[in-house]
Amino acid sequence: MGGGTAPGTQAAAGGADCGSGVWCSRPARLHALAYLLAPLEDILAITRDDVLKALAGITVDAAGTTLPGSGRLSQVVVDPNNRVMFSILVDPSEAERFEPVRRQAEGRVLQMPGVSGVFASLTSERNQSHPAQSSAAPRPVTPPPVAPPRPGAPPNQGPQIAGVRHIVAVASGKGGVGKSTTACNLALALQAQGLKVGLLDADIYGPSVPKLFGLSGKPNVVDNKAMEPMIGYGLKVMSIGFLIEPETAMIWRGPMVQSAITQMLRDVLWGELDVLLVDMPPGTGDAQLTMAQATPLSGAVIVSTPQDLALIDARRGVTMFKKVAVPILGVIENMATFVCPNCGHASHIFGHGGARIEAQRLGVPFLGEVPLNMTIRETSDSGQPVVATDPDGPHAKVYRDIAAQLWANLSGAPAGRTAPKIVFE
Repeated sequence: MGGGTAPGTQAAAGGADCGSGVWCSRPARLHALAYLLAPLEDILAITRDDVLKALAGITVDAAGTTLPGSGRLSQVVVDPNNRVMFSILVDPSEAERFEPVRRQAEGRVLQMPGVSGVFASLTSERNQSHPAQSSAAPRPVTPPPVAPPRPGAPPNQGPQIAGVRHIVAVASGKGGVGKSTTACNLALALQAQGLKVGLLDADIYGPSVPKLFGLSGKPNVVDNKAMEPMIGYGLKVMSIGFLIEPETAMIWRGPMVQSAITQMLRDVLWGELDVLLVDMPPGTGDAQLTMAQATPLSGAVIVSTPQDLALIDARRGVTMFKKVAVPILGVIENMATFVCPNCGHASHIFGHGGARIEAQRLGVPFLGEVPLNMTIRETSDSGQPVVATDPDGPHAKVYRDIAAQLWANLSGAPAGRTAPKIVFE
């Protein structure tokens, strides 16, 4: 934790990936969602020394060796919001025995005054024996390769979200291509087909969904455990933007970003949904890996503009999802054509057809083109998405046609997939 786990870490037996570069035997249940609603002046300062003192009362063996003194404890990280993160090094064969130790450590720290949440995990390292064990190095346990799901194949069992049939990531290789606007209108277009749809804004650093839907305020927290999603034009919507002030800069490192995304997925009362669209942050980093590893994604949609610079990054996005066995449901070309509202002349400001050609080259479906149009921009800026406010207009039809193709592709795919385990060689 903290500085991240060195390449070569892998899951302890029975583990699951939390997306932070370590493998957790059971993701810690945090209270950060409710915590974000609390006034900052109510927060007590927590130091690493405080945490170590609390953990000193936990022993790891019959000889009474304390957890901090065992050499198994990673660096303890305390973020500005008093969330504590640490990991415990074990051999894969020790995972079951050390799970009670992990739970005890998690509970001990969570009881400390001022602590808002705890992220505790078990980790193991490849080809490295622990000093407390025999000198023989444990045999590496390499998970079998994960094959991409095939249309019509029976769904694999994974960490499903109760009531949610399909989870689809809407991603892009770079920012500025209109991904969030596309995700918003695509969700509304799917809803227009009679589907039950939700939208999760997973862009922690730049949440756009509250603006796109014209929503403000904070969601209700039920029993200090889960949040009720906000409702925008009939859609269930969640975003970190509902929990912070609009001008707040989210200066969070990878583990906290991953924790927030996981919580907004699993600690929100989504109810019954046919599709949960996830508006991903741009790029191919922590957030994307968290979604791919810890969530049963049914597939991903890649949004790109037609020019070569955007297509290079879109290609990276396709490659990343393929590497983690997430099927590509399609590519959307955004800002494809600009038609002058005065003379009707069509201009290809960012080029034209590039995303279609790239989809063909990569062997993935092409879902359609969205024009560069002032109406789409104006309705998005005003919190009145065009599919909701002008459902019979030409721009809404573009999104509806794309949504119909997406649902057709999605309906032929399994409803979930086992979250893959990535091992860096």
